[in-house]
Amino acid sequence: MPLTTSGSGVGAADLPSLQTLFADDPDRVSRLTLAVAGLTFDWSKTHLTAPDLAAPGSQAGRDAYRDALDRLFAGEIVNPTEGRAAEHLAERGSGSDDSVALAAVRRQRMRGLVDAIEAGAFGDVTGVLHIGIGGSALGPQLLVDALGRRERRYKVEVLSNIDGQAFDAAATELDPATTLVAIASKTFTTAETLRNAEAALAWLQENGVDDPYGRLVALTAAPDRAVEFGIDETRVLPFAESVGGRYSLWSAIGFPAALALGMSAFDELLEGAAAMDEHVRTSPPQDNAAFVAATADRLYAERLGAPTRAVFAYEERLRLLVPYLQQLIMESNGKSVRVDGSALDRPSSAIIWGGTGTDAQHAVFQLLHQGTHLVPVEFVAVAEGDDDQDPLHHRELLLNAFAQGAALMAGKDSDDPHRRYPGNRPSATILLDRLEPRTLGALIAFYEHRTFAEAVLLGINPFDQFGVELGKTIARAIDDPAQREKFDPSTRALIEQAGL
Repeated sequence: MPLTTSGSGVGAADLPSLQTLFADDPDRVSRLTLAVAGLTFDWSKTHLTAPDLAAPGSQAGRDAYRDALDRLFAGEIVNPTEGRAAEHLAERGSGSDDSVALAAVRRQRMRGLVDAIEAGAFGDVTGVLHIGIGGSALGPQLLVDALGRRERRYKVEVLSNIDGQAFDAAATELDPATTLVAIASKTFTTAETLRNAEAALAWLQENGVDDPYGRLVALTAAPDRAVEFGIDETRVLPFAESVGGRYSLWSAIGFPAALALGMSAFDELLEGAAAMDEHVRTSPPQDNAAFVAATADRLYAERLGAPTRAVFAYEERLRLLVPYLQQLIMESNGKSVRVDGSALDRPSSAIIWGGTGTDAQHAVFQLLHQGTHLVPVEFVAVAEGDDDQDPLHHRELLLNAFAQGAALMAGKDSDDPHRRYPGNRPSATILLDRLEPRTLGALIAFYEHRTFAEAVLLGINPFDQFGVELGKTIARAIDDPAQREKFDPSTRALIEQAGL
């Protein structure tokens, strides 16, 4: 059957039947299921087949991936446009010996600061206002929200948006007299972050804090700039310039999580990520969770014409997973040129969207079941619940997750076209044994490696993000009246209408 979809939509006739794939291969579930570091991955309800992973035409991709993976783990240059390695792996023990050793020293520095805060060196501390944007905010926010619901030693508010409403909302939840302000910026030049940092200083001063600069902590790869800003060197937690922002939660950027959850929990997070690293490093591509997932991603984007991928976390503690993945995946692999500068002749990263189950079932699943779009779906669930309610709550949550995957695949026929479900809609499932630091670390590391594997298959660089810079440059130019005439009539009219 043809592996292409028609321009008018997708139907069962356009794709190989998932039910036929199961019927033809009694071992399909075991062939397309992997268990790694407390996570179970099931791709059996996708259109991926074992021949897809072993096809002679994909040998070049497997070889390229193995070579790129060796360079990544060795701490060699894998970001050629900026001439850098990508050394987030060093934060959890893989990379060049020097980088791994330096990361360990810097983690001890963070541990020392956490110990000092706990010992009362900063007086009474009840909370942290963490200021950052992008990966400097999304990572810590995900960690604290996912792991800190049952027990959190300090209140953490994460502020990223330049919108003053965001600052007001965060400040309302904290006591300025007992709050530390963590400023997270790799370059310490990020406009939104520095604007919010100045607002935080004013907030502390206006509320009677005698030494507002003494309440600041910097998390940065540019410690000299943090000191110039006024932060004492002893409260600057550095990390390597070769650690990208969206890959940085393992570094000093994770400080608010380490403080709120405890350094032992942060260590366990790193251990879980290291376990996934070891799996990826040592497994052949066909048994490598990241490579298998990336192969499925390419199958749907290239051969089956699906421009989006939906992720649904059937776990309230993972409600922030989708926005985290949106930045990780789309900022990394949203490219239109290859590493050599030539035009990319195939679809780049899928557009990532999604939500939280079961809420999403009553919002967007209508389109998934009966719409004309082919949307590969990914379910993320946790086998063991951790709440104070009747266990039936968690049981029903999991049953809903598994039922949605089964329904998307099987569909339902009807003489009434309005009640017909075409079926043959793909889904994959990631099931965590339980949600704890180790499994969350392994899950996030899996998504990092999957993103890297897809980038290798595309021949692009996942570690630069020049597309982020253009809008920032124009925002600075647009604020200069002398340059406004260079802009289009619509933009000029909007500036005038807003009174700017």
